[in-house]
This record gives sequence, C-alpha cells and structure tokens, in this order.
Amino acid sequence: MSMTILDKEEKELLESVEKGEWQSVPDLEEEIKKTQEYARKTISKNKRIYIKISEKDLFGIQTKALEEGVEYKELISSIIHKYISGRLIDRE
Repeated sequence: MSMTILDKEEKELLESVEKGEWQSVPDLEEEIKKTQEYARKTISKNKRIYIKISEKDLFGIQTKALEEGVEYKELISSIIHKYISGRLIDRE
C-alpha cells in the first residue's frame, strides 16, 4: 500500500473539496468547449514581433536553446510566456 504525501497547496485543495466548497458548472460540456477554444486561441502562434537584442544576449539564448534541444525562438517565446504567467523564477 503506497501513501501519497501531499504538499501544503494540495492539502488545502483536498480539504476544500471535502468540505463541499466546490460546485460543478451548470453546463460542463459547454464550459469545456469554451475553455478549450480559449486555450487554442491563447497558444496559437500567429503574431510576429521584431525586437532588437544585443549580440551577446542572442548568443546566450542560442546556446541555452541548444542545451535544451529547442529552437532559440521557441525558447524566447517560452521565457515570455513564463514571465507573464508569473512562473519565471528570479535566481540570484
């Protein structure tokens, strides 16, 4: 028998569910469709921007992209997405 260890956030969510604080949306199927469409539009890569960055920074991004096995433009896009979603961690 394996025991699952929950972190603080997971424990809080579980307690909230067990207290009955969660409710299903009235039309779950419609809500799923709307959410999927929103996600599709959000992640579609149909906008192009042009930026100027230093040669040194570009080389650094290209090097990191090679290390990660992705294209450097994809890495830049990922960094921007993480920044705006609050998931980019600043390390000293």
